[in-house]
Amino acid sequence: MFNNIEISWKKIIKTYFQTKKWQVLSNFINHEYANKIIYPDAKNVFDAFNQISFDNISVVIIGQDPYHQPNQAHGLAFSVPDEITPPPSLKNIYKEIESDLQIEKDLSNGNLIDWANQGVLLLNSILTVEENKPGSHTNIGWEEFTDFIIQKISDERENVVFMLWGNYAKKKGSIIDRTKHLVLEASHPSPLGAYRGFNGCKHFSQVNEYLEENGRKKINW
Repeated sequence: MFNNIEISWKKIIKTYFQTKKWQVLSNFINHEYANKIIYPDAKNVFDAFNQISFDNISVVIIGQDPYHQPNQAHGLAFSVPDEITPPPSLKNIYKEIESDLQIEKDLSNGNLIDWANQGVLLLNSILTVEENKPGSHTNIGWEEFTDFIIQKISDERENVVFMLWGNYAKKKGSIIDRTKHLVLEASHPSPLGAYRGFNGCKHFSQVNEYLEENGRKKINW
């Protein structure tokens, strides 16, 4: 599982994989997969990285942890595989896109791999979860790992848009250099939080305006 990472990311993460923190985390995760039902499948844990090289990132969308129901999580934050009904949070994301950009979304298709192929890193803060136990892999080491990833993007790239939805994602904002990146913040798109600021945030049009201003290709949302 831990060796199956796209080559540009493997170079970036190599030093972290040599730390004591990583050894503790990887041992724990391997034990979890051997003894419990864990999502996503082990082969998909790093799919957010495998769909996009480090140098091709234009946007980073940060989620919390994977979906915890069967057949939903596949390694991309907020995304579900083909033929799986989009969960409520993703439906609210689609509705905001429709309102913001005046385009019609297919509310039956929740696979966001096309976004990844255009340069959107769909990164959960925590990359694994036990079945039916949301947040079950909180505070075991994934947060430090994804902090490392975000810090690397902030330090080594320019003009990337970070989309932080909800308080959990917003915590990551403190390690992003806002003098050379755009950080967009709103409430979480879940039904419990979307009305507090996600609805009407117009983040998707802001992303494309910023990318165009900086000579980057717009995202076809």
